[in-house]
Formats: sequence, structure tokens, C-alpha cells
Amino acid sequence: MTGTIAVTGASGFVGRALCARLREQGRSVLPLVRTATLEQADARVVGDLGPETDWSHALQGIDCVVHCAARVHVMRDDEPDPLGAFRRVNVEGTQALALAAAAAGARRLVFVSSLKVHGEQTLPGVPFQAHTPPAPQDAYGQSKWEAEQALWKVSATTGLEIAVVRPPLVYGPGVKANFLKLMQLVAKGLPLPFGGIHNHRSLLALGNLTDLLQICTDHPNAAGQTFLASDDQDMSTPELIRGLAAAMGRRATLLPVPVSWLRLAGLLTGQTPQIERLMGSLQVDIGHTREVLSWSPPWSVQQGLKLAVQDVMR
Repeated sequence: MTGTIAVTGASGFVGRALCARLREQGRSVLPLVRTATLEQADARVVGDLGPETDWSHALQGIDCVVHCAARVHVMRDDEPDPLGAFRRVNVEGTQALALAAAAAGARRLVFVSSLKVHGEQTLPGVPFQAHTPPAPQDAYGQSKWEAEQALWKVSATTGLEIAVVRPPLVYGPGVKANFLKLMQLVAKGLPLPFGGIHNHRSLLALGNLTDLLQICTDHPNAAGQTFLASDDQDMSTPELIRGLAAAMGRRATLLPVPVSWLRLAGLLTGQTPQIERLMGSLQVDIGHTREVLSWSPPWSVQQGLKLAVQDVMR
């Protein structure tokens, strides 16, 4: 078992849940946050993530760092140079953290990357695998891929162990963005025009991600590896909506609107990326993760959805 584990982005969706998970397991945890909060009085404030971030006061005595902090993907980015902004935080900031961790004597850094490193969609029945060549299609995915490469270089020169986890869409209590919008639509009980979609998507419950990250902090086989993760129970968009409705104690009404109509609606409303995500397939093969770590997702999709909808139903 590792010594103290530092978690960056500890006030965020994944970081907060990971800190709670580690404490439940009796681990010594140091939350690292951008700004001070009353909720996390034991956290250390490190400011904005970037190449100039001063980590010297935050990493002394740390055995492992789990790097959850990032400039996250947004649908409408107002930044004039999105790729440059992503690179500054996600690439240069990550590299600076790794160098500081190595200098402070840390043993390992676990990096929360993204499935977007591989791309946006898969052909039905042809899931992304650990050896699938990277093919990021947006600035966020590109920055995560470049950050991974930067970490391997740091590892080669310093001996810092690196483990990379590439999750797909993560859902759970406190989830935001498009998944929250979908839950809110389902909660209203209105008919939804997605009954004609036939796709396959891999999702990842928050509890499954934090379990995997915890394992990566000290498993001897995790060092030097890149892991894909999912609930290992792919769902179509209609199945996901029915699952959300069932978790809410309701019944979903899905209308079999033709996919071509949905694409036209997306084009007319400027919502094409969102519509394509609802219609496309994005599957993950976690065979490599199972084999190397002897890991299986402890939470089922049904359990994960039930936890996710609790906030919406309050």
C-alpha cells in the first residue's frame, strides 16, 4: 500500500469522489485544489494549473500523485486559441507537475487522460483497444495525447512511474454538462425523439473510475501501462434513457424519429455535435485492463445510474 496520495483537481467531479474513496480505504490523502474552500479545509491550494505552477510546498512527502485536474472539454469554447490554451494547462502543466513530483521523490503519477485520445466514434462491434492508434479529433483530445507523451519522457529521464487511464464519458452524483441535461429531460417525463437510434456506447460509472484509479496508485503491474476503462456493459442511447427513467422510478417514452431527421434538426439548431454523440457508437474493450490489473468494474450500470439520478430527483 502506498504512502500519502496527492490528488489534483480535488474539488472537481472526479477528484472529490476519488479523495472520498481513498479515505474510505484508509489511505492518507492530500487534496490539491486551485482555490481554498470551506469544504476541504485540509486541502493545499496550488493555484491555476500551468507551466509556472509552484508545486514545491504541495508534494513534499508524497508517494503518489493522481492527476485529475485539467482544462476540460467544452462544446462552445470562447478561447481565441483553444489548442494553445489546452496545451498550456493539460500538456505544459502536466509535464511541470511530473517533474516536480519526481524532484520531490514521488514514486508514481497516475494520469487521468481521455478516450478522446482515440477519437470520437467507433464502428459497431469494433471497440477501441489499448493498442488502437491515437487519433484525437479536437483540441482537448490532442492535448491529452500530447500530455501522455510528455509524461513518458519525464518517466524515461527521472524514473517516475507513470500509469495512464483513458476513460469514456463518466457519470455519477454531481455529473454536469450533456449527461445532466439528458437526465433532466428524462426527469420531465416528456416524449423523446430517440427511439430510432441503434448504437452502442461504453460509459463509466464514477465509482468504477475511482476504484480503478485507486488500484493504479499501487498495483505493481500498473507502472508503464495505459488502461482503457468502462462499465463493461455497453448501451444504446434508448437503453440509456430507459435505464435513467427506471432509476427515477418512471417509464420512458421514446419516439422512433428517423436518424436523418435528427441530423437535420441538429444542423438547423447548431446542435450537430450533441446529436452525433447521441447517435454514434463509442465502444471500449477493457480486456487489457482486466488482464494486467485483474480488475473488473465493481459497480453495474444500473447501480451507477441509480446513484447518478439522486441529485436530479431531490
